[in-house]
Amino acid sequence: MAKKNQKMVEKINSSSSNNKIIYFLIGLLFLFNIFTFLKISNVEKKLTQNPNPNQQQPQPPKEIKIEDVKKLFTKDFIHFGDASRKLLFVEVSDPSCPFCHIAAGLNPQLAAQVGDRFKYQSDGGSYIPPVSEMKKLVDQGKASFAFLYSNGHGNGLLAASALYCAYEKGKFWEVHDKLMTNEGYNLINEQVRNDKNKIPDLVNFLANEIDSNFLTKCLESGKYEKNLNRDQQLSPSLGFQGTPHFLVNTQMFQGAYSYSDMKPIVDKYLQ
Repeated sequence: MAKKNQKMVEKINSSSSNNKIIYFLIGLLFLFNIFTFLKISNVEKKLTQNPNPNQQQPQPPKEIKIEDVKKLFTKDFIHFGDASRKLLFVEVSDPSCPFCHIAAGLNPQLAAQVGDRFKYQSDGGSYIPPVSEMKKLVDQGKASFAFLYSNGHGNGLLAASALYCAYEKGKFWEVHDKLMTNEGYNLINEQVRNDKNKIPDLVNFLANEIDSNFLTKCLESGKYEKNLNRDQQLSPSLGFQGTPHFLVNTQMFQGAYSYSDMKPIVDKYLQ
């Protein structure tokens, strides 16, 4: 009888021990569910505040002085028009940056891959590429435009050098527009990738836009490396955090904003 009672006690103790383990596991599961719920709630809250996490949001104004902007419209900077115009555009860009391509307005294939938000108005969407609209105003003598390079995607240094070389010969926009096509994007990011051994590939791609002998010598010499380094060191003082980065006078637009977002500011300065 004593042995039978002892077995019953052992069975009860074992059952109690098993129950403790079960309760412990249930407790862990309960805590995990609470943690998951809180995490999901936090994400949902963020998505409610910003339905598109990739969407660029207007940034609070920073202390950018118009005098600093005007300094970009001087010798050794890529610029069109002078600092005396009421409307000054600045673009900080990287030819290897996908959103810089989208903002340039010449790569509808890439824009279509990103999503409807960046579908060009010319293709039935609502996005108006800002760079082409800025150039129109510059060509009309209503605005000035400055271009700075900054590393935003990692593969654009040689292509940016080509832009400086082209500016020297008065061929900036021709070379710019060729590089900002889908073919240019693929060449820069998949083939050239800042490899100086690939300079002939870049030169051949631009052969119809600029003299090949000149461009080859210009790129091989590294003639504009100091200018490119200066651009990158200067851009943070203009509020730069990533490419593309635009200024309309001192108003910042950090990202590939549609021109429709910029137009109210532009119109204010054109009055």
